Amino acid sequence: MALNLSTTLEPEIGAGTGRAATLNTRYIRFGPFQVDQQRQEVCRNGSRLKLQGKVYQVLLALIEKQGDVVTREELRFRLWPADTHVNYDANVNTTVNKLRQALSDSSDKPLYIETIPRKGYCLLVQPEFTDVPVAVTAQSMVSASNGKPHASGVAEAPKMDLWITLGVIGLILAGMLLGAGIAKLWISHFAPTPGGLWL
Repeated sequence: MALNLSTTLEPEIGAGTGRAATLNTRYIRFGPFQVDQQRQEVCRNGSRLKLQGKVYQVLLALIEKQGDVVTREELRFRLWPADTHVNYDANVNTTVNKLRQALSDSSDKPLYIETIPRKGYCLLVQPEFTDVPVAVTAQSMVSASNGKPHASGVAEAPKMDLWITLGVIGLILAGMLLGAGIAKLWISHFAPTPGGLWL
């Protein structure tokens, strides 16, 4: 009796294709984190985190299979070539712990990475895939009329601060000049005249 493997493989192939399509986007966001796949960087609220290569690879593996278990074997094959001789269990543990530290996560009360005993790890949050970084969408949009960047209120704030600062400095200088002028006038008005006599 022959087994029909096509029906059991099709859902996995379809799911893998959808995940591959979403991983082709440049940015992946979850919680306060943004992954820039082109630069291979992870930022938290705009501040760059220092992730080593293997730690970054573990994060990508978890994102690729979000909601599913990433087995320790899958991580082993992803992180080390077949001919590498290391203590895989200890190194996988260390790498996942470094990722948890970078994400300020805990194995006791996980927010992002759950340990599945004797199996592997699972990403608990749903990532968002996009080609536009958070900073660009919040600060500027392209004007349809002329194709030039159109600054929003967020982008104009630094310019506004500059003008306010320059205005305050101008007022201080004008006050100093006015004070110097009044002092000079005061001194010249009450100073004795050279030819005058005091009786």
